[in-house]
Amino acid sequence: MAIRPILPYPHSGLSTPCQPVTVFDDAVKTLCTDLLDTMRAAPGVGITAAHIGVFQRVFVLELSPQDGVRNYINPEILSQSAHTMRHTEGSVSMPGYTEEVERPAAVRVRYQDITGAFHEEETDGFHAICIQHEIDQLDGMFWLQKLSRLKRDRLVRKWQKAAHAPKS
Repeated sequence: MAIRPILPYPHSGLSTPCQPVTVFDDAVKTLCTDLLDTMRAAPGVGITAAHIGVFQRVFVLELSPQDGVRNYINPEILSQSAHTMRHTEGSVSMPGYTEEVERPAAVRVRYQDITGAFHEEETDGFHAICIQHEIDQLDGMFWLQKLSRLKRDRLVRKWQKAAHAPKS
């Protein structure tokens, strides 16, 4: 159990596609625990292994205390709705910067848990948005790529300006 350093935007690791997990051992369990600790410290509701420089297809979600913690290993979207919704998104790699993104409102996803067992679920709303956001990151697509060029450029300029501002 450890809080690991998060790769800051625009680190090249954030555009690196992740490899499938093939061995379900204590290292995978430790990775999921470390991801949860790191996400909570950030804070955030989701984090991928790529955010901490581990390029495996693993992410953790904790949308609310009632929903609990969910570990998604080797996730894949099986289907998505034609209906879309807009939701404000951000990243633990770019804290404090958000913008609205449009995504399918519902998805069906298949994934494995920390024991390697397969699961499928259908979900919609915020949960579906988070799953898509994290799977994009596992595929090497940082959430900014979902924005129009104008919105992306504006947000990146703000980020760069703040990141290079002298600390008082």
